[in-house]
Amino acid sequence: MAKSKTFYSCTECGGQSPKWQGQCPHCNAWNTLVETTQEPASSRFAAISKTSVIRRLGEVEAEDFPRYPTGIEEFDRVLGGGLVEGGVVLIGGDPGIGKSTLLLQALCLMSRSMRVLYVSGEESAQQIALRAKRLQLDAGSVEILAEIQLDRIQHALLSHAPRIAVVDSIQTLYSDALSSAPGSVAQVRECAAQLTRLAKQSGITVILVGHVTKEGAIAGPRVLEHIVDTVLYFEGDTHSSFRLVRAFKNRFGAVNEIGVFAMTERGLREVSNPSALFLSHHAEEVSGSCVMVTQEGTRPLLVEVQALVDEAHAPNPRRLTVGLDQNRLAMLLAVLHRHAGIACFDQDVFVNAVGGVRINEPASDLAVLLAIVSSFKDRALPQKLVVFGEVGLAGEVRPVQRGQERLKEAAKLGFTRAIIPKANRPRGEIDGMEITAVERLSEAICRQV
Repeated sequence: MAKSKTFYSCTECGGQSPKWQGQCPHCNAWNTLVETTQEPASSRFAAISKTSVIRRLGEVEAEDFPRYPTGIEEFDRVLGGGLVEGGVVLIGGDPGIGKSTLLLQALCLMSRSMRVLYVSGEESAQQIALRAKRLQLDAGSVEILAEIQLDRIQHALLSHAPRIAVVDSIQTLYSDALSSAPGSVAQVRECAAQLTRLAKQSGITVILVGHVTKEGAIAGPRVLEHIVDTVLYFEGDTHSSFRLVRAFKNRFGAVNEIGVFAMTERGLREVSNPSALFLSHHAEEVSGSCVMVTQEGTRPLLVEVQALVDEAHAPNPRRLTVGLDQNRLAMLLAVLHRHAGIACFDQDVFVNAVGGVRINEPASDLAVLLAIVSSFKDRALPQKLVVFGEVGLAGEVRPVQRGQERLKEAAKLGFTRAIIPKANRPRGEIDGMEITAVERLSEAICRQV
């Protein structure tokens, strides 16, 4: 018997190398080459389909995809309105964060009106039944299959023809066509490709659960995220009961949309007013606190940004952030010194976004700087004040997207004052809100701190 040939495949880009290297020669990623056995060419790829027809794009009739509501509004928001017929969804997150719980709750709700199937490669049917009993779910119509062999799973999907199928998880499946172990790059790529092809041909909606690495990315080849239609990530602090489901890719809806949940004894519960999670309730005015409005997909969220500035007792002052970009903080401190005359080179600066939320947009710049100046001068900002705006290197306050929607959300939650970029000033007045539009950072600081 001929010895199997091996090569090294990159888990990030899928590139191949004949020998192991510390850095992938294709995408330059470090420590991503994994030994893989070369598989013989499969006969199913040898034949070329003769039914493929070239058509003009104008001749193709564009129709909306039918959607299946999950019964969980926050989950439907992230998906763009519900699950799509024949769509493939990949959801990843840390162990124990609630992926299987959320999917089991959704299947129990959808089983009332359609046929659903839960394929488990990690738990037995008895374990899933115990979880449903503990969560007090009506799971009598949910069909269960405990299997990790790909061909058997495909046969069950075609024979039972459910509308929704959950595969938990993709890293546990294996195909007999490959000799590598389950969870390897080749197995994950092959199993995902086969299930995606089956979903497109049969119209079954497939939800894949994926493991994540210690860096938080979905384990396996990067091509896995390119194959599927939607990629969702479960986020949350293990010490907090709140969970965020964020869409990083969605061919049928908006990206960066989030759904907010709270983990309870009876599973995940929807949070109707997520802004309340990220706002602290102070009995009196405190320095170093500023409320901003961030935009997550189509949803504006109010988040409290807290800053603490203290005298440094080490040669190198510390710059630490939680929920914000640390490199951007260093840049903002330089702008603050150059264009507002406030030097923090001998001060430790700590910035935190309350509630464990992550803010990735530059609209937080002005709120961060006002919180820092408030802590530095030990002077509290006015109550019921909301702030947003991007700060440029020249000290100008730049506009952000959807400024009017942010102001309306703040007014709805009882905020009466706002500091915004001049270019975001609304044409009409907003009831109950006093708006201050600024062009320069120094102007915002002089008016409020």
